[in-house]
Amino acid sequence: MADNPGPLKGVTVLDLTEFIFGPYATQTLGDLGADVIKIENPGGDHQRHGSKYARSEDMSASFMSLNRNKRSVVLDLKSPDGAARLRALIPTAQVFIHNVRADAMARLGFGYDDVARINPSIVYVHCVGYGSDGPYAGRQAFDDLVQAASGAADLLPRVDGNPEMRLLPSFLADKVSSQHAIWATLAALFHRERSGEGQFVEVPMFESFTSFLLAEHLYGETFEPSVSHMGHTPALAADRRPLKCKDGYIAIQPVSRAASARFLELGGMPGAYESPRFASAPRERRVAVHYEMLREAALAHGVADWMRLGDEHRIPIMRANTLDGVLDDPHLKAVEFFELREHPSEGRWRSMKPPVKFSKTPASVRTDPESPGASTDAVLDRVGKATE
Repeated sequence: MADNPGPLKGVTVLDLTEFIFGPYATQTLGDLGADVIKIENPGGDHQRHGSKYARSEDMSASFMSLNRNKRSVVLDLKSPDGAARLRALIPTAQVFIHNVRADAMARLGFGYDDVARINPSIVYVHCVGYGSDGPYAGRQAFDDLVQAASGAADLLPRVDGNPEMRLLPSFLADKVSSQHAIWATLAALFHRERSGEGQFVEVPMFESFTSFLLAEHLYGETFEPSVSHMGHTPALAADRRPLKCKDGYIAIQPVSRAASARFLELGGMPGAYESPRFASAPRERRVAVHYEMLREAALAHGVADWMRLGDEHRIPIMRANTLDGVLDDPHLKAVEFFELREHPSEGRWRSMKPPVKFSKTPASVRTDPESPGASTDAVLDRVGKATE
């Protein structure tokens, strides 16, 4: 297995997160070289279970995708022995991260004040649903709930005319909020490196995802008083979708009228914008006619030809893959993005390569997702089983 040091080599993370918001963040920290010790209760991370598409009951596909580069330690924190073992680990760590409700963690004796008394320089990261200063504080939060509250469920109705609110078909709020947890942890570690100070860091899912979503969709409400409506008009255009070609689909985003005209010409429609079809169309119909012509032109060639022509004529064109097709994308194959690895209990499995490149401290996949408690003895031996 690869043993690249990574930029976070020497950083130990005590990870008490489960599901997606949290584990996605700590996996990335592990990819970057941190020693991530995943503390699980005797039942294991809930994400381990509940999928019929797995080889083992406690190693679901989602768990496999979110928990590489971590060592699993099973501790019953409700028992005096389990709690004492975790307290013995705290002085060895630089980061303590969890997504348990604050009151529940305090009852277990691992609130920020409890942990900071043991290790004052700890970076304590709490992944929460809603910021502690607002009326939603303490409420349960899951991806569906946060997508709904953030306005994400209002996007598809603005595009396709179906007025029913719908969630985006990905656990985007979980994953985006995890990205916020990553940069928050790194920033706090940077401060710790310079000052020696630890601190409490709160990463609220609702606020994190809303700031991500509204970066463009705040739109006219960016100004006070408002100059227009909410919802970024170009992003919500109904015709903003891949174009069918001879043998599949392509996406095109011409950067200028000239590039669009060139695409139409390559598709057998020279001088399209000077043609009676476009020039004589009522002004309010011209955008629709423009997209009609693009759809017709796209049918002139197949995906490979359009990719070649786009490169030759400097027109932004890209193949539109199905989910299954992503596995065979020639670029991802060339960069070896998908790695088939041999898991000690699950057999061959597909891991995705850390996408960011470091010239000096490369990220890497060093260890496969572990079965529950696989590293309990090894990790506790490291601290001399101080509580025994």
